Amino acid sequence: MFIEIPSEVEAALIDRSLPPWELDGSFLAQSTMEEYRTELTATPQFEETAATLRHALTGAGGGYAVLRLGNLATALGTDDDQFLRLVTGFAAEVAVPFSPFPRWPLWKDIGVKVDKDPGKSSGIGYNAFHMDLVNGTLPPDYTTLLCVRPDPLGGGPSILSDAHAAVARLSENSRALLAESAYHYGTFFDLHGVGEEYKPFPILDGSDPGGFVRFTAKMLKRSELGEAHADAARELAEELVRGQVSFMLQPGDYLIVNQRRFLHGREALHSGQETVSVADRRLLLQLFLRGRETVAHRAPRARART
Repeated sequence: MFIEIPSEVEAALIDRSLPPWELDGSFLAQSTMEEYRTELTATPQFEETAATLRHALTGAGGGYAVLRLGNLATALGTDDDQFLRLVTGFAAEVAVPFSPFPRWPLWKDIGVKVDKDPGKSSGIGYNAFHMDLVNGTLPPDYTTLLCVRPDPLGGGPSILSDAHAAVARLSENSRALLAESAYHYGTFFDLHGVGEEYKPFPILDGSDPGGFVRFTAKMLKRSELGEAHADAARELAEELVRGQVSFMLQPGDYLIVNQRRFLHGREALHSGQETVSVADRRLLLQLFLRGRETVAHRAPRARART
Protein backbone atom coordinates (compact mmCIF):
# COMPACT_ATOMS: atom_id res chain seq x y z
CA MET A 1 0.00 0.00 0.00
CA PHE A 2 1.28 3.47 -0.91
CA ILE A 3 0.41 6.17 1.61
CA GLU A 4 0.47 9.80 0.53
CA ILE A 5 1.06 12.37 3.26
CA PRO A 6 -1.61 15.10 3.29
CA SER A 7 -0.19 18.48 2.25
CA GLU A 8 -1.27 20.01 5.56
CA VAL A 9 0.73 17.37 7.43
CA GLU A 10 3.77 17.91 5.21
CA ALA A 11 3.69 21.68 5.75
CA ALA A 12 3.44 21.26 9.53
CA LEU A 13 6.16 18.61 9.73
CA ILE A 14 8.65 20.80 7.86
CA ASP A 15 8.48 23.21 10.79
CA ARG A 16 8.68 20.50 13.49
CA SER A 17 11.99 20.41 15.32
CA LEU A 18 12.54 17.02 16.91
CA PRO A 19 15.40 16.58 19.40
CA PRO A 20 18.34 14.20 18.82
CA TRP A 21 17.41 10.66 19.73
CA GLU A 22 18.87 8.58 22.51
CA LEU A 23 19.39 4.83 22.60
CA ASP A 24 18.76 2.42 25.44
CA GLY A 25 21.26 -0.25 24.53
CA SER A 26 20.49 -0.98 20.88
CA PHE A 27 16.87 0.25 21.09
CA LEU A 28 15.45 3.72 20.67
CA ALA A 29 14.90 5.02 24.19
CA GLN A 30 11.34 5.17 25.50
CA SER A 31 11.91 8.81 26.46
CA THR A 32 12.78 9.66 22.85
CA MET A 33 9.70 7.87 21.53
CA GLU A 34 7.52 9.78 23.97
CA GLU A 35 9.11 13.11 22.98
CA TYR A 36 8.65 12.38 19.29
CA ARG A 37 5.04 11.26 19.77
CA THR A 38 4.18 14.39 21.76
CA GLU A 39 5.58 16.62 19.03
CA LEU A 40 4.17 14.70 16.08
CA THR A 41 0.67 14.13 17.41
CA ALA A 42 0.35 17.88 17.84
CA THR A 43 0.41 18.02 14.03
CA PRO A 44 -3.12 18.02 12.53
CA GLN A 45 -3.95 14.71 10.77
CA PHE A 46 -0.74 13.04 11.89
CA GLU A 47 -2.53 10.48 14.06
CA GLU A 48 -4.86 9.59 11.21
CA THR A 49 -1.88 9.06 8.91
CA ALA A 50 -0.14 6.89 11.53
CA ALA A 51 -3.32 4.83 11.99
CA THR A 52 -3.52 4.26 8.23
CA LEU A 53 0.11 3.10 8.28
CA ARG A 54 -0.45 0.63 11.12
CA HIS A 55 -3.55 -0.78 9.47
CA ALA A 56 -1.68 -1.28 6.17
CA LEU A 57 0.94 -3.31 8.03
CA THR A 58 -1.24 -5.40 10.34
CA GLY A 59 -4.82 -5.21 9.04
CA ALA A 60 -6.54 -7.94 7.04
CA GLY A 61 -4.70 -8.53 3.77
CA GLY A 62 -1.92 -6.10 4.68
CA GLY A 63 1.74 -6.54 5.41
CA TYR A 64 3.71 -3.71 3.83
CA ALA A 65 3.44 0.02 3.21
CA VAL A 66 5.34 2.76 1.42
CA LEU A 67 5.14 6.19 3.02
CA ARG A 68 5.61 8.81 0.32
CA LEU A 69 7.88 11.32 2.06
CA GLY A 70 9.41 12.76 -1.09
CA ASN A 71 8.14 16.31 -0.54
CA LEU A 72 9.61 16.33 2.97
CA ALA A 73 12.87 14.95 1.62
CA THR A 74 12.99 17.71 -0.99
CA ALA A 75 12.18 20.45 1.51
CA LEU A 76 14.58 19.30 4.24
CA GLY A 77 17.17 17.29 2.34
CA THR A 78 17.70 13.57 2.86
CA ASP A 79 21.04 14.25 4.55
CA ASP A 80 19.42 16.55 7.11
CA ASP A 81 19.18 15.23 10.69
CA GLN A 82 15.69 16.68 11.00
CA PHE A 83 14.38 14.60 8.10
CA LEU A 84 15.79 11.39 9.53
CA ARG A 85 14.31 12.18 12.94
CA LEU A 86 10.89 12.65 11.33
CA VAL A 87 11.17 9.29 9.58
CA THR A 88 12.26 7.71 12.86
CA GLY A 89 9.18 9.26 14.48
CA PHE A 90 6.94 7.61 11.88
CA ALA A 91 8.72 4.29 12.47
CA ALA A 92 8.17 4.57 16.22
CA GLU A 93 4.42 4.80 15.58
CA VAL A 94 4.63 1.22 14.30
CA ALA A 95 7.07 -0.45 16.72
CA VAL A 96 10.36 0.16 18.54
CA PRO A 97 13.33 1.07 16.29
CA PHE A 98 16.57 -0.75 17.05
CA SER A 99 19.91 -1.74 15.57
CA PRO A 100 21.01 -5.38 15.87
CA PHE A 101 24.53 -4.44 14.74
CA PRO A 102 26.67 -2.85 17.48
CA ARG A 103 29.13 -1.49 14.90
CA TRP A 104 26.39 0.41 13.05
CA PRO A 105 24.29 3.38 14.16
CA LEU A 106 20.50 3.15 14.38
CA TRP A 107 20.16 3.54 10.59
CA LYS A 108 22.44 1.43 8.39
CA ASP A 109 23.60 2.57 4.93
CA ILE A 110 23.02 0.22 2.01
CA GLY A 111 24.97 1.58 -0.90
CA VAL A 112 26.15 -0.11 -4.09
CA LYS A 113 29.51 -1.86 -4.36
CA VAL A 114 30.32 -3.31 -7.76
CA ASP A 115 32.91 -5.70 -6.30
CA LYS A 116 30.49 -7.22 -3.76
CA ASP A 117 28.64 -10.50 -4.12
CA PRO A 118 25.93 -9.45 -6.64
CA GLY A 119 23.20 -11.15 -4.58
CA LYS A 120 23.93 -9.17 -1.41
CA SER A 121 21.90 -6.11 -0.43
CA SER A 122 24.80 -3.88 -1.47
CA GLY A 123 25.51 -5.87 -4.64
CA ILE A 124 24.32 -5.11 -8.15
CA GLY A 125 22.51 -8.37 -8.96
CA TYR A 126 19.18 -9.98 -8.13
CA ASN A 127 18.59 -10.07 -4.36
CA ALA A 128 16.24 -13.05 -3.96
CA PHE A 129 13.31 -13.24 -1.53
CA HIS A 130 14.34 -13.42 2.09
CA MET A 131 13.59 -12.52 5.68
CA ASP A 132 16.22 -10.40 7.42
CA LEU A 133 18.16 -12.11 10.23
CA VAL A 134 16.48 -15.41 9.46
CA ASN A 135 18.78 -17.37 11.79
CA GLY A 136 17.97 -15.50 15.00
CA THR A 137 15.42 -16.90 17.44
CA LEU A 138 13.83 -13.44 17.54
CA PRO A 139 14.17 -11.75 14.12
CA PRO A 140 13.02 -8.13 13.68
CA ASP A 141 9.23 -7.92 13.39
CA TYR A 142 9.65 -5.25 10.72
CA THR A 143 12.39 -4.35 8.29
CA THR A 144 12.34 -0.87 6.75
CA LEU A 145 14.13 0.86 3.89
CA LEU A 146 14.33 4.60 3.25
CA CYS A 147 15.21 5.51 -0.33
CA VAL A 148 17.76 8.32 -0.51
CA ARG A 149 18.63 7.72 -4.18
CA PRO A 150 17.20 5.17 -6.63
CA ASP A 151 19.43 3.58 -9.26
CA PRO A 152 20.14 6.49 -11.65
CA LEU A 153 20.24 3.98 -14.51
CA GLY A 154 16.69 2.83 -13.76
CA GLY A 155 17.16 -0.65 -12.25
CA GLY A 156 16.63 -2.26 -8.88
CA PRO A 157 12.87 -2.30 -8.26
CA SER A 158 11.83 -3.65 -4.88
CA ILE A 159 9.98 -6.97 -4.84
CA LEU A 160 7.61 -8.25 -2.14
CA SER A 161 5.59 -11.42 -1.74
CA ASP A 162 2.95 -12.61 0.73
CA ALA A 163 4.76 -15.50 2.42
CA HIS A 164 1.69 -17.16 3.94
CA ALA A 165 -0.23 -16.98 0.66
CA ALA A 166 2.70 -18.66 -1.07
CA VAL A 167 2.84 -21.39 1.59
CA ALA A 168 -0.91 -22.02 1.19
CA ARG A 169 -0.35 -22.87 -2.49
CA LEU A 170 2.19 -25.60 -1.69
CA SER A 171 1.48 -29.31 -1.51
CA GLU A 172 0.79 -30.83 1.89
CA ASN A 173 3.99 -32.84 1.64
CA SER A 174 6.07 -29.72 0.98
CA ARG A 175 4.53 -27.90 3.93
CA ALA A 176 5.34 -30.86 6.16
CA LEU A 177 8.98 -30.80 5.06
CA LEU A 178 9.24 -27.01 5.57
CA ALA A 179 7.95 -27.48 9.14
CA GLU A 180 10.91 -29.69 10.03
CA SER A 181 14.01 -28.24 11.69
CA ALA A 182 16.28 -29.00 8.77
CA TYR A 183 17.30 -25.55 7.50
CA HIS A 184 20.19 -23.25 8.25
CA TYR A 185 21.80 -20.20 6.70
CA GLY A 186 24.54 -17.71 7.44
CA THR A 187 26.62 -16.91 10.49
CA PHE A 188 25.56 -15.44 13.80
CA PHE A 189 27.86 -13.27 15.89
CA ASP A 190 27.98 -9.90 17.65
CA LEU A 191 24.23 -9.27 17.27
CA HIS A 192 21.91 -7.56 19.73
CA GLY A 193 18.16 -7.80 20.23
CA VAL A 194 17.50 -10.79 17.95
CA GLY A 195 17.74 -13.64 20.45
CA GLU A 196 20.10 -16.56 20.07
CA GLU A 197 21.35 -18.44 17.03
CA TYR A 198 18.66 -20.71 15.60
CA LYS A 199 20.30 -23.64 13.82
CA PRO A 200 18.78 -25.72 12.43
CA PHE A 201 15.38 -24.08 12.12
CA PRO A 202 12.04 -24.86 10.46
CA ILE A 203 10.91 -22.56 7.67
CA LEU A 204 7.37 -22.98 9.00
CA ASP A 205 6.63 -22.87 12.71
CA GLY A 206 3.39 -24.79 13.17
CA SER A 207 2.88 -23.39 16.67
CA ASP A 208 2.13 -19.93 15.25
CA PRO A 209 0.02 -19.83 12.05
CA GLY A 210 0.64 -16.09 11.72
CA GLY A 211 4.33 -16.29 12.52
CA PHE A 212 7.51 -15.96 10.53
CA VAL A 213 8.15 -17.88 7.35
CA ARG A 214 11.87 -18.29 7.98
CA PHE A 215 13.04 -18.31 4.42
CA THR A 216 15.89 -16.97 2.37
CA ALA A 217 16.34 -18.19 -1.19
CA LYS A 218 20.10 -17.92 -0.69
CA MET A 219 20.02 -21.06 1.47
CA LEU A 220 19.36 -23.06 -1.69
CA LYS A 221 22.86 -22.33 -2.99
CA ARG A 222 24.81 -21.60 0.18
CA SER A 223 23.60 -24.24 2.63
CA GLU A 224 23.88 -28.00 2.46
CA LEU A 225 20.31 -29.29 2.49
CA GLY A 226 18.89 -32.73 1.97
CA GLU A 227 17.29 -33.24 -1.42
CA ALA A 228 13.71 -33.42 -0.19
CA HIS A 229 14.01 -30.35 2.02
CA ALA A 230 15.77 -28.41 -0.73
CA ASP A 231 13.04 -29.32 -3.21
CA ALA A 232 10.35 -28.07 -0.80
CA ALA A 233 12.23 -24.79 -0.27
CA ARG A 234 12.68 -24.45 -4.03
CA GLU A 235 8.94 -24.92 -4.53
CA LEU A 236 8.31 -22.14 -2.00
CA ALA A 237 10.78 -19.87 -3.81
CA GLU A 238 8.87 -20.39 -7.05
CA GLU A 239 5.55 -19.56 -5.41
CA LEU A 240 6.99 -16.40 -3.91
CA VAL A 241 8.07 -15.24 -7.36
CA ARG A 242 4.69 -16.21 -8.78
CA GLY A 243 2.90 -13.97 -6.27
CA GLN A 244 5.34 -11.06 -6.18
CA VAL A 245 4.59 -7.37 -6.49
CA SER A 246 7.24 -4.99 -7.83
CA PHE A 247 7.73 -1.24 -7.67
CA MET A 248 10.48 1.35 -7.87
CA LEU A 249 11.22 3.35 -4.73
CA GLN A 250 11.64 7.08 -5.30
CA PRO A 251 13.66 9.57 -3.20
CA GLY A 252 11.98 9.92 0.19
CA ASP A 253 9.90 6.72 -0.13
CA TYR A 254 9.90 4.78 3.13
CA LEU A 255 9.16 1.06 2.76
CA ILE A 256 8.07 -0.85 5.88
CA VAL A 257 7.66 -4.64 5.67
CA ASN A 258 5.93 -6.78 8.29
CA GLN A 259 8.26 -9.78 8.35
CA ARG A 260 5.56 -11.98 9.86
CA ARG A 261 3.60 -11.63 6.61
CA PHE A 262 5.83 -10.64 3.69
CA LEU A 263 9.28 -11.46 2.37
CA HIS A 264 11.25 -8.95 0.33
CA GLY A 265 14.04 -8.65 -2.20
CA ARG A 266 15.24 -6.58 -5.15
CA GLU A 267 15.58 -6.98 -8.88
CA ALA A 268 19.05 -6.48 -10.34
CA LEU A 269 20.36 -2.98 -10.78
CA HIS A 270 20.81 -1.77 -14.35
CA SER A 271 24.03 -2.76 -16.07
CA GLY A 272 26.79 -0.17 -16.16
CA GLN A 273 27.02 0.57 -12.42
CA GLU A 274 30.80 0.87 -12.70
CA THR A 275 30.27 4.00 -14.81
CA VAL A 276 28.29 5.71 -12.04
CA SER A 277 30.22 7.58 -9.35
CA VAL A 278 29.83 6.20 -5.81
CA ALA A 279 28.15 9.46 -4.72
CA ASP A 280 25.44 9.00 -7.37
CA ARG A 281 24.69 5.30 -6.99
CA ARG A 282 21.55 3.87 -5.40
CA LEU A 283 21.45 4.50 -1.65
CA LEU A 284 19.03 3.16 0.94
CA LEU A 285 19.00 3.48 4.71
CA GLN A 286 17.80 0.47 6.70
CA LEU A 287 16.15 0.41 10.11
CA PHE A 288 14.70 -2.55 12.03
CA LEU A 289 11.66 -2.50 14.31
CA ARG A 290 10.68 -4.72 17.23
CA GLY A 291 7.05 -5.09 18.30
CA ARG A 292 6.45 -3.42 21.65
CA GLU A 293 4.97 -6.58 23.11
CA THR A 294 8.24 -8.48 22.55
CA VAL A 295 10.74 -5.84 23.68
CA ALA A 296 12.50 -7.20 26.76
CA HIS A 297 13.10 -5.03 29.82
CA ARG A 298 16.54 -3.51 29.59
CA ALA A 299 18.71 -1.53 31.97
CA PRO A 300 18.96 2.08 30.71
CA ARG A 301 22.22 2.82 28.90
CA ALA A 302 21.31 5.90 26.91
CA ARG A 303 23.65 7.83 24.67
CA ALA A 304 22.98 10.67 22.29
CA ARG A 305 22.29 10.08 18.61
CA THR A 306 20.92 12.08 15.74
